[in-house]
Amino acid sequence: MRTSTPPKTCPCDTGLPYARCCGPLHAGTPAADAAALMRSRYSAYVLGDAGYLLASWHASTRPETLSLDDAPGRRTAWLGLKVESHTVTGPDTAEVAFTARLRIGGGSAQRMHEHSRFVREDGHWFYLDGEVD
Repeated sequence: MRTSTPPKTCPCDTGLPYARCCGPLHAGTPAADAAALMRSRYSAYVLGDAGYLLASWHASTRPETLSLDDAPGRRTAWLGLKVESHTVTGPDTAEVAFTARLRIGGGSAQRMHEHSRFVREDGHWFYLDGEVD
């Protein structure tokens, strides 16, 4: 479920206003690099924007559907993001390692670390896949 009012500060933890950070990407502006796309995808999870997540996922690995609906009593609260590294691996490929903090239901805060791969096609970056530690 997508939130109706965009936040003032971007959820991706840059400290920038949403309108100058992930907002333009969510509205269709191509990401400058894989790290920017990864940040915008994190913000899309926070905001419940499954459409953006699917659109920014490479067609070769994208699921047909994506539900961000939480099970009753299992609401996911996204608490923050830290980009650990951004490595250009080729002219149109890159990898980003990040840690996202989250809490599910009333449980303890957790950290999810992922090493993600990205590919650029026709000037647009796409999430390809990732390995969660």
